[in-house]
Amino acid sequence: MADASDRPPGAPIRRLPSGIDEGSVFRSLFVAYPDSLLLVDQSGSIMLANPSAAALLGYAEDELVGLNVEALVPDGIRPRHAAYREAYGRAPRPRPMGTHMELAAKRKDGSEVMVEIALSPLQSQGLPFVVAAIRDIGAYPRVKQALQRARYSEHLAQLGRLAVDTRDLQAVLRHVPEIIARALEVEVAMVWLLDSNRLEFRVAGGVGLVPGEEIGAHVANRPDTPPGFVYAQGRPVLVTDYATEARFRVPRAYIDAGLVSALAVPLSDRGRVIGMLAVRARESRRFGDEEVRFLESLSSLLATSLQRMQTEEALNHAQRMESVGQLTGGIAHDFNNLLTVIQGNLQVLEELPELAHSSHGQRLLAAAARASRRGAELTGKLLAFSRRQVLQPAAVDTHALLHSLADMLRRTLDQRIRIGIDTAPGSPLVMADPGQLESALLNIAINARDAMPEGGTLRFRTRICDALPPGLRNERNSPEDDGTTHFVAISIADSGTGMPDGVKERAFEPFFTTKEAGRGTGLGLSTVYGFVNQSRGAVSIDSQVGQGTTVTLYLPQQQKEAQVPAAAEELPGGDALPRGLKVLLVEDDAEVRKVVEAFLAALGCEVFSAATADQALSALDAGAGPFELLLSDIALGAGMRGTKLAVEVQQRFPQLAVLLMSGFSSELLEADREVPQSWELLRKPYSRAELARAMAKVLAGRG
Repeated sequence: MADASDRPPGAPIRRLPSGIDEGSVFRSLFVAYPDSLLLVDQSGSIMLANPSAAALLGYAEDELVGLNVEALVPDGIRPRHAAYREAYGRAPRPRPMGTHMELAAKRKDGSEVMVEIALSPLQSQGLPFVVAAIRDIGAYPRVKQALQRARYSEHLAQLGRLAVDTRDLQAVLRHVPEIIARALEVEVAMVWLLDSNRLEFRVAGGVGLVPGEEIGAHVANRPDTPPGFVYAQGRPVLVTDYATEARFRVPRAYIDAGLVSALAVPLSDRGRVIGMLAVRARESRRFGDEEVRFLESLSSLLATSLQRMQTEEALNHAQRMESVGQLTGGIAHDFNNLLTVIQGNLQVLEELPELAHSSHGQRLLAAAARASRRGAELTGKLLAFSRRQVLQPAAVDTHALLHSLADMLRRTLDQRIRIGIDTAPGSPLVMADPGQLESALLNIAINARDAMPEGGTLRFRTRICDALPPGLRNERNSPEDDGTTHFVAISIADSGTGMPDGVKERAFEPFFTTKEAGRGTGLGLSTVYGFVNQSRGAVSIDSQVGQGTTVTLYLPQQQKEAQVPAAAEELPGGDALPRGLKVLLVEDDAEVRKVVEAFLAALGCEVFSAATADQALSALDAGAGPFELLLSDIALGAGMRGTKLAVEVQQRFPQLAVLLMSGFSSELLEADREVPQSWELLRKPYSRAELARAMAKVLAGRG
């Protein structure tokens, strides 16, 4: 509130027209003011409160009058607030909005709201009061949008986790509408699936369903029906008000249920519409661009999940391993792009000043970050059993690795489990990715622990083999196996319950698990299978009920004398990048492109962005540049790929550094075999720090 002292010296004092009472005007202003206003005396008692204050704090206006302001201060900061108020009372001064962000108000029901408070002392007017103006910062459009996006990201990651964790189609269709309804805070959410004859839509799942659209109900696929209209359009459809909707026939049940607005997006499988997601609300104009993007992202994840599940049902035992591996590579590509957007935006949101001191906002961000990290971990498991992960083989000392792993297991497993190690003389070195090998052994050890609930013996053993056992050699069927490779067999044996033949035969299948619901994804042994086969090795299981299980990994032995590599020297971070670095960014996914642009801007780079290789080349032809670094996705839609673009650009600018990225690990594997050593490859999703390290590495090797 303005103080009289704010008036410039010599400025005329404007008077109200005659006949208008100043007191009435100021009382009306106090009541009508949109911010919450409290008039507080020197003892902290509230003398007046306007309706906005009562609504914000959950009191009636007369309940606030006479209440001490200390009652509105959260318990945890009350002593600090009392000291501040005492000091302020000795030297009152105007304090505008925005100078203190760490403020919270306690409502009548005990809940808290993050606020900003402006103070205007009236002592200069001869009045022993202070006016406090209070504003809910959650009402700020930018903060509100940031919190909304964080909530959407959290629920999107929840669906991603569900899609990866379960192979039960009905469970997914049951939970998806619940996730959507919670995320968008709507009354109705549903999944429509198109029947195989493509003549009717079936309600496959939903919440808040109206009569005539119960689960299992069918609706004709015609342009005059709600789902049929979306099918005909082939794109998201917004309904701002059913009462004025004329594009299709609105069922009477929608109006009777009080539904007003709606949003629907198609579910597409390889370019063909197979269904749709629909949400409805009792508010008009309830849905906007943010909701469309969220529902489209969720639709993409669900369609991919449905594709996976339907494919699995059509596979026999022999086909399943390879086909699901190919399928999960596609899931990983889409999911890694989504995770790049989610994690990148979360990192940007986390650093916004408006959220830096918002405990509620930080809790939402932390939950979304945890969910996205879980999604990234599950994607990594999918890539492992599909043999599409990027491995970094090195000579591994099995003696040192097994002893280190055993030390850790002795501290973490049941104390009733005895651990023994029997390594071959000379500590044979194997060629494998050290981190993935340790993870595989740990997976097997955890399974062994679960098979010994009352304790037992877990034994690690290594031996050198001249060749793979005949059955495994045929299964491996690797063109690189010329019969001269020697192997190190690493066996992990337990004295547990063992496996019946039916379980043993399916043990390496993805998503197969004998554990109770919620205790496993069924990806443990399948990731071991994928890792070992990708490492040009093989794996076997020997098990009998009541006599324990032995899992043996056969990995290539290091042929040439080589030192076990020391830990890689830490790459330089973002602050090693030269300020003003000129970067040509080429990324076809608009949301990913925005995230990378924000990362590069934060790293002090000058960025020129293009969605396709043709756009990038046209910009170069028009005189854009010169650039110092090309940062390009490998897959750039229907046109030129990022690898070919890099070749053409580097022909024009030989000193240009090249950094390629992809969410599809098979693309990175292919590129790793084809591109020059000086180029760097970066896997999605990545953080800003990981991007900076990759950029610094490729720039350091440029000359």
